[in-house]
Amino acid sequence: MAQVVVVGSYVQDHAWLVDRFPQPGETRRAHGFNTGPGGKGFNQAVACLRQGVTTAFIGAIGDDHLGAIAQNFARAENLPCRWQLHKDHPTAASSIVVAANGANQIAVNFAANEHLDTDFVRAQDDAFARAKIVLVQAENNLDAIAMALELGERHRLTRIFNPAPAVPGIDAALLRRADIVTPNETEFSLLLERIGETHVDAATLAARSDTELHALARRLGVETVVITLGAQGCLVSHGANRRGDDADHYRLAPELVNTIDTTGAGDAFSGALAAAMVLFHNAPFRRAVTHANRVAAVSTETVGTAPAMPNFGAVTRRFPD
Repeated sequence: MAQVVVVGSYVQDHAWLVDRFPQPGETRRAHGFNTGPGGKGFNQAVACLRQGVTTAFIGAIGDDHLGAIAQNFARAENLPCRWQLHKDHPTAASSIVVAANGANQIAVNFAANEHLDTDFVRAQDDAFARAKIVLVQAENNLDAIAMALELGERHRLTRIFNPAPAVPGIDAALLRRADIVTPNETEFSLLLERIGETHVDAATLAARSDTELHALARRLGVETVVITLGAQGCLVSHGANRRGDDADHYRLAPELVNTIDTTGAGDAFSGALAAAMVLFHNAPFRRAVTHANRVAAVSTETVGTAPAMPNFGAVTRRFPD
């Protein structure tokens, strides 16, 4: 049985590569195009599996051509999936524009992901019963996510919540069902405003001191908060449980890589973090975060999302300790 259960989204990505983003009303010639499997949940499941950790994915797709692509890719990856197959809702799809500097703009229709039934999730109780970690995001309907966290709590799993995107329905009660949350700057800023009753400009977060970020993270009421800061690395903030770390907060610098496409880097981080917590379960939490940071960095050197997730060997050869 799987050590990590990922409950989340599948999205078929369509990506256009351009020299720069088009202005409103402007048509720009793309110099490349690719389509492939994505969605935060599926990306994270692939990232986790490729670290050598047994992983199961639970999600919803349409009974259509894109849904068949999802199933075929999962089989090729040897990723066990429990699909809720919808006849009335299509498989989700996205449009991604990637600029030459690696930045991206994304539009997505979550489609079947927004109809993942709580009863279907509850019916997968056996997958949770033998796992160690459950990982969720916010590209599904939140009642399904709440059910996944409830099952994780029932079976005493470590619960990781990547609150992305930071949709309005994420409240304190839902967020605090997780042991670990992994927002980026924008998501952290929105959660602070909604839950911590504090307004902080997301653009200023990376430049703030580690002590300031730690104090802000404590406002969320979650035991461990890991803020991914893009080119500024990531900040770890612990409450009473330091998960084996010496310090209650610290920042890890980003790894130096040849960035081509940052799409999915946050998913690479969250999926790899779950895997690394299994792989390095006797080590301090910092060891798991270091590996996740490296996986995310290497993922940016390849265009795409799920197919761009590097495997454990590629990452450890690149960053030998």
